[in-house]
Amino acid sequence: MNIQPLIDALDVQEDAVRTLADDLHAQIDDLQERLREAETHLEHLAITRKTIAGLADRLPISPPELPEHPDCPRILTVFNEAEGPLRAKDVCQALSHELLPKNIEGTRAKLKRLVKLGILTEADTGTFARNQ
Repeated sequence: MNIQPLIDALDVQEDAVRTLADDLHAQIDDLQERLREAETHLEHLAITRKTIAGLADRLPISPPELPEHPDCPRILTVFNEAEGPLRAKDVCQALSHELLPKNIEGTRAKLKRLVKLGILTEADTGTFARNQ
């Protein structure tokens, strides 16, 4: 019996499986390299997060947004120029508003809004000052 055709068939299969194994090893090497790159990137992101978290308390806090009413910047100017706390009536006077109850109450409401935003403080009831 001639077994050479069987040996030849085994050689062909062995070559095919060896080629498949070599291809799989190449894919494994490629995947391991990609995995190392991904892990390195994760390490860098963790370092960046830690750095940012460490610096967060040192970054300046942006000032709160002012209400869109045109009097708000003018009110802040009045407080920047003031020597001490002011009442709503004093602010109305500085803004050249008539000293009518509706104007004083409107100004008081604006001052209270600025207190809620943390821009002003209410030192005593009805007395407002710039937040330091």
